[in-house]
Amino acid sequence: NPLTVRVYWEDTDAGGVVFYANYLKYFERARTEWLRHLGFSQEAMRHEDGAMFIVSQTSVRYLAPARLDDLLRVSVDLRAPGRASMVIFQQAWRGDTLLAEGEIRIGCVGAADFKPTRIPKALVDALQTENL
Repeated sequence: NPLTVRVYWEDTDAGGVVFYANYLKYFERARTEWLRHLGFSQEAMRHEDGAMFIVSQTSVRYLAPARLDDLLRVSVDLRAPGRASMVIFQQAWRGDTLLAEGEIRIGCVGAADFKPTRIPKALVDALQTENL
């Protein structure tokens, strides 16, 4: 379930193209909606399970520019699920043109102490079902 994102004026730089850091925002939004699609709210997870996700590493390749009013499709592909972290591969497309792609490492931490903790079992189960 890719997320559709419209490019707004605020997303662009002086050259009229999407500022490179905004792809990380698009990727974040897509991951959040992907979790919602699986039935999980990050805010509920923080309150109910005492766990939250943090980004620990990113690697992004920029291939082509997006511009004002473009409609982008942002994908989420779980590559390496773990007990306390996961690696997600993401891409941003405009039509058939790949604009950017990246690997994002997400860690699960305790909401109170920010120490690594296991991903809640219900989410692990949902991720396993999704990847079958």
